[in-house]
Amino acid sequence: MANPCLQLSGFLIMCLGWAGIVIATATNDWVTMCKYGMNTCKKMDELLAKGPWADCVISTALSHCVSLTQILDLPAYIQTTRALMIIGSILGLPAVGLVLMSLPCINLGNEPQSSKNKRSVLGGVLMLIAAICGMVSTIWFPFGAHQEYGLMSFGFSLYAGWVGSALSLLGGGLITCCSTESSSSRSYQDNNRFYYSKQGGPSPPATASTNHAKSAHV
Repeated sequence: MANPCLQLSGFLIMCLGWAGIVIATATNDWVTMCKYGMNTCKKMDELLAKGPWADCVISTALSHCVSLTQILDLPAYIQTTRALMIIGSILGLPAVGLVLMSLPCINLGNEPQSSKNKRSVLGGVLMLIAAICGMVSTIWFPFGAHQEYGLMSFGFSLYAGWVGSALSLLGGGLITCCSTESSSSRSYQDNNRFYYSKQGGPSPPATASTNHAKSAHV
């Protein structure tokens, strides 16, 4: 059987990673830009925070955001980031549910261990896909923004996406490896059980034949 501590650790890590991906998807503080240079903009308190969904002007007096509703007019990196982050956020929900229902402390009737292992592997693979979507988005978006606007710095949402993608990748990898190892161990135990039962089969007839010989002799 798989190590319950590793399974639980992988589950908690992937939950934190999925939360980071969701936070990055829902917020717009991905990159911070300014036309005059970062030091000058900080003194003027006039910065532009850009995300997949809106552009926000931040200063001490006001904070105004304009939603990016013209989908067809948006650059390719923004449209791709939106699609990948939404896919990653959606895939994280069934991944967490599948891994949760395959933990050693949860039993669904007389379900065999092999079914739980398959469900756990599926959840781990879904989380790995979500992590890849998050990584591609959080790397491509700042690169595209730099190509379009020039000088910039990274925002809170981008760091949340990086950390969330890394944790999702680590947690999904742990779950997948633990479940795969558990499946092989289970098949090995089944083969040993079949072997010993096959070896011990002929012994009862031998005992019966010995008793029959004794009774005939008497």
